[in-house]
Amino acid sequence: MQYNADSPEDYISQVPENRQNTLKKLRKTINDNLPVGFEEGIIYKMIGYYVPHSVYPEGYHCDPKIPLPFMSFASQKNSINLYHSGIYAKKELHDWFVNEFHKHSSRKLDMGKSCIRFKKIEEIPFELIGELTTKMTCDEWIDIYESAIKKK
Repeated sequence: MQYNADSPEDYISQVPENRQNTLKKLRKTINDNLPVGFEEGIIYKMIGYYVPHSVYPEGYHCDPKIPLPFMSFASQKNSINLYHSGIYAKKELHDWFVNEFHKHSSRKLDMGKSCIRFKKIEEIPFELIGELTTKMTCDEWIDIYESAIKKK
């Protein structure tokens, strides 16, 4: 589902009431662990974390007016989804997360390239998400992103 929100607080206020506390906890978990340099806001109609233009003026190559996206989360119809570009871009981070997931959840990992889907919202592994959030600095993300763009 898409929400037309102006702020993370506005986004959370629009989702079904039974998900609001979970999204607040997820947001707090990410913000408490977010490395210096990233900012929080609404990006692609989700709560997102990105490299602001003040740090990376070039912005996102697909639309330079948009700051460089890094991670985000959204309330979808059947799940809460966490999107983490670092998992897609850095194999070691992906492998670490896949190996750690079973230590924090009895559920099977439901994951795409950069999307982690949580269908049982009461079983979101917040501690693992907090640790994942710390695993990539803003500078490292910019370096990985620029290396990928140069290869194209």
